[in-house]
Amino acid sequence: MSYQLSRMASLRDAVSQINSDGDIDTLLRSLIESACRHGAWDLGAILSVDVPHGYALVIARHDATLLRRPLEDRWELATSPALVALQRSEPVYIRDARESTEFTGYRREAHERGYCTVLVFPMESHDAEGRPMVLSVSSRRVRDVSDEDLAFMAVIVHLGAIAIERAHRQRTQALAAEQLRRVLAVQGSMLKEVLAGGPMETLTSMLGDLLDAPVLVIDFFGGAVLGQRSPAPQLYDDDAWQRLIAGPPGRQILFDTRESVGGGGSGGARRRITLGVDERLVLDAQVEPLTVDSEVVGALLTFGQRDSGDLQKLAIENAKFALGVQLMRSVIRFRFETRTLTELFFEIVERRWRDEHDVLGRARRLGLALNAPIRMIVVDYPQRAGASGDGSVEGHRAVTMLAAQHKIALHVVTVGGGLVCLVPDEGDNPIERLLHFARRMIDTLTRTFGREPILVLGDTSKGLEELAREWERCWRMIRIARAFGKSGALGVPELGPLPMLIGAADSPDVRSFVDGTIGRIIEYDRKHHSSYLDTLTAYIRSGCRSQACADAMSLHVTTLRYRLSRISDLFGIDVETHDRRFAVELALRLHNLLESSLPAQADERELATTMPRTGG
Repeated sequence: MSYQLSRMASLRDAVSQINSDGDIDTLLRSLIESACRHGAWDLGAILSVDVPHGYALVIARHDATLLRRPLEDRWELATSPALVALQRSEPVYIRDARESTEFTGYRREAHERGYCTVLVFPMESHDAEGRPMVLSVSSRRVRDVSDEDLAFMAVIVHLGAIAIERAHRQRTQALAAEQLRRVLAVQGSMLKEVLAGGPMETLTSMLGDLLDAPVLVIDFFGGAVLGQRSPAPQLYDDDAWQRLIAGPPGRQILFDTRESVGGGGSGGARRRITLGVDERLVLDAQVEPLTVDSEVVGALLTFGQRDSGDLQKLAIENAKFALGVQLMRSVIRFRFETRTLTELFFEIVERRWRDEHDVLGRARRLGLALNAPIRMIVVDYPQRAGASGDGSVEGHRAVTMLAAQHKIALHVVTVGGGLVCLVPDEGDNPIERLLHFARRMIDTLTRTFGREPILVLGDTSKGLEELAREWERCWRMIRIARAFGKSGALGVPELGPLPMLIGAADSPDVRSFVDGTIGRIIEYDRKHHSSYLDTLTAYIRSGCRSQACADAMSLHVTTLRYRLSRISDLFGIDVETHDRRFAVELALRLHNLLESSLPAQADERELATTMPRTGG
């Protein structure tokens, strides 16, 4: 057989051997074996070139006479021709490695293993980690390499590179198919769990397997933060992580996430968020809002770098769908329980019940014993500029979580722009404990709404009628606090006697008294743009002393006396006697209080459709 036919046969055998193997490791061993056998080389190796770390790593080796002894598997690039071959994109020929001064590592090993000539070829392929590779073959004798030898070896190396790339594609396709099978299997199990009404904890564990990453599921309505796998195992194992998110750090994560996706309102888009879990741990997470009827009701947080391929996107969408179905139950349950309890509460405080036993029975089915002592805490939320909705969900959730933290059993009634907490007074909730809880409520709701709410801690009541009267008293105090711009925890001393007088009196009677005493002067000033009411107010405030009043108003005392004379002639108002002076002073104060409460009364009319009120 001629030399050319022999080479062609060798190439045919090399191609057959290379293509017979699908596994990359086996393929690399076959490639270096074919290169040595058909190229008449005694030994060889395929190396990965790790440029960032400065090493060439042996990943496949062939030596028919190799004795079992430790060999060098890592070469510094400074002592190896591998990097030179890659940079030049051409083979490196070392005629006698034993005498080489450029590659000292090869010279040392050449003496140890008994080889002379070395030929290093760059390969047009990469290993499983994406690093470039070179093929190195050696001869135990000094060998001259012709152009035909280089061309023959180049063809073998090129055929090997084609086979390697094909194996990489097959491996990628196999991994994708396996991942697809796994995703579909987990998705099927997940949907079965959702349809069966399984717990959210089980679903969260499945999501971690589906996405192959630590996840957190946050339920805005239920106030729950759920996670199974720790995103920072070096600091917290899985059990420690679950205990951590069950405490204050979990509540902070819920708050930060809710703010990130828009506070639970409509809309919301995928984004990244940085979470300061504690002083040791700051996490970067991908946030996927979870919606029900276009309202954001929760969020899915994934940690770590995430694949952006189509399969991963499909897994995310399936996860969001399953969580949406699960959270829809939470939303429906929250709305039903809230609406039912709210309707019952206002039926009581508006005295619309006909059968007291029926109302007590309905309350009992909701877990509320109204025929036992109960204490009421009424909260009025601050108005938030530019905020959508009245914040009832946020406030309800914050108070419920706080009560669970303090181990206080209560029923939260949503009342439009506020809420009512009904706390059983059975001796295990002393007033000091409730006062501490009320202060914590104010702090929590202030962080939630950005402004301090109004809170009234009511007295103990028992039965429907007492509960209705207590509601009227508490709401009266809130209405007064609104009129005077007060917030925080309130009692009678904070409001003063005159506001309480307004709250205790019937508004028509108060206005009738004011109109009968100073109504004519108010009307006259309004029509004629005069200031007789201001003059009368200043005169009484100065103790009916003419000179002091004139000085305060920057008037001549004669001018003041003329005005007082006109007030007496036009309106018949005389403040020289003690009784008349008291009546006029009281009317002036009541008039000022009623005028100052007008903005708050406008707010009441605006919220009347969402916050029914009775009494006062």
